[in-house]
Order: sequence, then structure tokens, then C-alpha cells
Amino acid sequence: MFTVKKTQNSNKTIRMPDALIERLQKIADANDISFNQLVVQCCEYALDHQKAPADQEK
Repeated sequence: MFTVKKTQNSNKTIRMPDALIERLQKIADANDISFNQLVVQCCEYALDHQKAPADQEK
């Protein structure tokens, strides 16, 4: 059966260097996604691919 899932989102203000914002915005524009969507994907990728200490779980 189809179940609608709602993702819970929160607002958080972060500071980034202007040059990084410009780079990210260009990538977002080129891929027709929002800046926010790109930042979320980048963060998720980084967390999923980090080298964790042996005693730390994902």
C-alpha cells in the first residue's frame, strides 16, 4: 500500500565563504536544482563517505 512520507525539515543559518556559495550556486543552476537541495546532497555524501573511527557507527 502507498504511504505518504513527510520529511521533517528545520531551518538553520550557516556562514560560508562567498566563493564557495558562488561555486555551489553555479552547480545548482547547471543541474536545475535549488541551492538548498545541492547543499543537503553534498552534506549527505560527505557524511556517508567519511572515514569513521573503528568505534564510531554511521
